[in-house]
Amino acid sequence: MSTQPPPPLPLDFSAVLSESKRIINAHSRHFLALSVLFLLPLSFSVTVFSTIHNLLLHHHSGHRPKSLLSRPPPLLPSLAQFNFPRHHHHHHHDDDDLQLPIETLALVACFALFFFVFTILAIGSISYSVLHGFYGRPVKFVSAIKSGLTSFFRLFITHIVVELLLSLVALLFLCSFYFVIKGLDLVCLEIDTDSPYFLALAVVYSVVLLAVLLYFKVNWSISSVIVVAESSWGVPALRRSGYLVKGMRRAVLYFFLSFGLVSGILTWTSSIAAAKLGGDALGGSQGWNSWFFVAQIVVTSALLTLILLYFFAAQTVLYMYCKAVRGELASEIAQEFAREYVCLPFDDEKVPHLVSVVYT
Repeated sequence: MSTQPPPPLPLDFSAVLSESKRIINAHSRHFLALSVLFLLPLSFSVTVFSTIHNLLLHHHSGHRPKSLLSRPPPLLPSLAQFNFPRHHHHHHHDDDDLQLPIETLALVACFALFFFVFTILAIGSISYSVLHGFYGRPVKFVSAIKSGLTSFFRLFITHIVVELLLSLVALLFLCSFYFVIKGLDLVCLEIDTDSPYFLALAVVYSVVLLAVLLYFKVNWSISSVIVVAESSWGVPALRRSGYLVKGMRRAVLYFFLSFGLVSGILTWTSSIAAAKLGGDALGGSQGWNSWFFVAQIVVTSALLTLILLYFFAAQTVLYMYCKAVRGELASEIAQEFAREYVCLPFDDEKVPHLVSVVYT
């Protein structure tokens, strides 16, 4: 008489983080070298980007930059840029005020390219190292770098596919919102862009769009690790990721939101401090030459590097956890034992828990 398998166990954040910490501590010098090579430049660029951006804006506008709390992001589109019907107010803007300086556009483009390339290299090398550390295999620096280079093209294509699909979803929502406004205008229900009805409709569309984008992001959350571990890329990697996280989407969402919240708060705090201290530099005070400003950059970059390292490592361990829930990890561990004796990456207290997960 066959029995139904028990439902998947809930995602244990502490177990994922503990296993990630164990692997990193077991190969501390290896991951330190990868962090210095890939993650530290990423963290440093994120930390100083807002300050350099404010300096360029000051150079272009000729006045002292404001705090980030009072300055909207330069690339954030305004609703006034869309041709929605307006019936009560007419505003005329000077085209020169809306035109971004070339230096700012070049800075944003260079930063985006730099961030994209180093992120892909970091994912390829760190995921490879964590996978080998998880199985107790030797972790070699040269092999990790080679993995980052060989998987670069596959990761690049997969990230482009993700961004294109998410952009397509956002574009469909934007077009739908535009046609709804136009449709209401045709049936003589004129809605001004300053009216509360327009704002309420915009909020509803924004919330629904955010929920849809989060759903897809959670479904594709471990696609990068799949590209490195299984050599599957593009749409097949996205489908594979959706299959593995099925039934655990809420837990995976909390997992990624927790890392995103911590890194977001750290980056936002650093940006506020950088805007203040960078503005002091332009105003003639110590600013860039102050020890506090330098210490703020160093501390923020170091903390952000550590967060990114644990995030990429935990993302790979999460992939292994999802495979265990699907019953795919038992055969791989058996193959490891069939080739040679290896030390399982679990202590005595976690062995019963692992076995119960593998055979569900």
